[in-house]
Amino acid sequence: MAKKGQVFQSYTEEFKTEAIQAYFTGGESYKIVSDRLGIANCTQLKVWVKKYRNGEPFDTRKGATSPLKGRPRSTFSSIEEERDYLKAQVDYLKKRYPNL
Repeated sequence: MAKKGQVFQSYTEEFKTEAIQAYFTGGESYKIVSDRLGIANCTQLKVWVKKYRNGEPFDTRKGATSPLKGRPRSTFSSIEEERDYLKAQVDYLKKRYPNL
């Protein structure tokens, strides 16, 4: 699990491909290849090799263009419509949690 302030190591596509080729041609274990190349954990190399064998792209994050993008916001045609929407939310919460 990630910890607050932790910085993650990122690797280029070329480095990943070189690491995979080193594993295939060297006949060495994941651990030895990852130690030699300076990869933090041998499991990362295993994941790259598995994706390479399956023909998947290395970067499969959803929405890789912007990690800060959340759910789309509601758009309203008028201020009154937005007000009514927010009032309905407040009424629902009041009914749902009357003791607050």
